[in-house]
Amino acid sequence: MNLDWSAFTPASSAFGGLLVGAAAVLLMAGAGRIAGISGIVGGLWPPQGGSSWRLAFLLGLFASPWLYRAGAALPAVTVEAGTARLIVAGLLVGIGTRYASGCTSGHGVCGVSRGSPRSLAATALFMAAGFGIVYVMRHLAGGGS
Repeated sequence: MNLDWSAFTPASSAFGGLLVGAAAVLLMAGAGRIAGISGIVGGLWPPQGGSSWRLAFLLGLFASPWLYRAGAALPAVTVEAGTARLIVAGLLVGIGTRYASGCTSGHGVCGVSRGSPRSLAATALFMAAGFGIVYVMRHLAGGGS
């Protein structure tokens, strides 16, 4: 295993984690809601009453790179997967979040921090599935990406 030390950014990673945690706490304390992105987006279609907080949350997600860019350069992003693979991966993630009744943010960030047994199990399962898929795609299927 090779470690890319140029991508090792503990300070900015810790700061980002603190921001994610603060946003989750503020949403829970202020609105009594879980900061699970799949649930937030899923609650917009079909439109439900009281969706303004959902729109504000998503606006914050989309605005954050622009705000970051005002103070620093955005990191370069390279995606080493074809369009078909990205579409299939996105569909599988979407299906998984519906079956798990939540996503990495809802279960992994908010549920685990609350000690939810269901979220602990869901997080362990989706992490194991992710590790397994990466292993299969990189080492058994000869994908390399």
